[in-house]
Amino acid sequence: MLQKRNPKNENIQVYVKDGLYPRNEAKVSVFDSSVQGGDAVWEGLRVYPEGIVCLEKHLTRLHESAKTLAFVAIPSKAEIKKAIKMTLDANGMNNETHIRLTLTRGEKITSGMDPRLNQDGSCLIVLAEWKPLVYDNSSGIKVLSTSQRRNSPQFLDSKIHHNNLLNNIIAKIQANVAGKDAGLMLDDRGFVAELNGSNLFMVKDGKVFTPYAHACLPGITRATVIELCQKNNLEILEQDITLSQLYNADGVFATGTMGELTPVVEIDGREIEKEDLLMGKLLELFKKNIRNYCEPL
Repeated sequence: MLQKRNPKNENIQVYVKDGLYPRNEAKVSVFDSSVQGGDAVWEGLRVYPEGIVCLEKHLTRLHESAKTLAFVAIPSKAEIKKAIKMTLDANGMNNETHIRLTLTRGEKITSGMDPRLNQDGSCLIVLAEWKPLVYDNSSGIKVLSTSQRRNSPQFLDSKIHHNNLLNNIIAKIQANVAGKDAGLMLDDRGFVAELNGSNLFMVKDGKVFTPYAHACLPGITRATVIELCQKNNLEILEQDITLSQLYNADGVFATGTMGELTPVVEIDGREIEKEDLLMGKLLELFKKNIRNYCEPL
C-alpha cells in the first residue's frame, strides 16, 4: 500500500541538530554520515493524545544502537524528549502523528568512511508528520517471500536499529514488482525472519507463535504483543518457523509502529484466514490497551 502525500505536512517544522526549521529548509550537510554511508540510527514513534507509545523503550534502543556503533556526543534522553516536545508543539500535533527520530554520526571534516573524520558530534533529527497507520488493518495485506535474506548477526546484527536499510529495501522492491504489500524475508538458514518493515506472528491450534529474534529486529510492538499474551494467559512461543508452517497457520499478522497490528491475508498466493477467533482477540486486546503504553512528555 503506497502512502499518499498529506497537504497538512507541507508546512511542518522539523528539528535538525540545534533547532526547528521549516520543512523546505530542514537539511543536513552532504558531509553528514547519513549521506556518506547510511551511518545513523533511528526510531519510529506513534503519538496519541495520551502521549508517545513506549517512548522510554524506543529511546533506550536508540541509545544502545548508537553506543554499539561508537557514536560520540549522544544527546541524553532528556534532551531528545525536549526536542520531540518542541517539534510536536510547533506543529500542534498530539494525535494521528508518526515521528521519524534519527540520530546520525554527524558531519565529517572530509568525505570518507573513517568515524574519526566525525569531529562535531552527532546530529539529532525529529521529523513529525501527520500520518495515519500505513496499512488498512481491516482488509489486511498480501505478502511475497523474497530471495533477499535478512542479515544474521555474523554479518550485521539486527539488534542495531540502523539506517542502512538496503537489505530490507531490496525485499520491498521485489514485493512491489509482484504487486504485493510487503516482502517476507527468511533468515540465512531458510526460516521465517520478518517482513521487510515489520515483525510477524502466527496463530495455530490455539497458540501464538513468533520467530526467534536471531535475524529479525526484536521490535517494541512485538514485545508489547508478547506481554499482552502473557498477561491474558494466551500461550505464546518463540520458535523457528518455516514457510510451510506459515502457509498453514490459522492466522498471521504483522506488528510495527507504522501499522500496529495488521492481518496477513495472503502469502505467496496462499490465502490466509483473517477471521480466526484467537487472532481477533489479540488484535482487539492490542487496540484496547495500546494507549496504556503511552508516555506523556
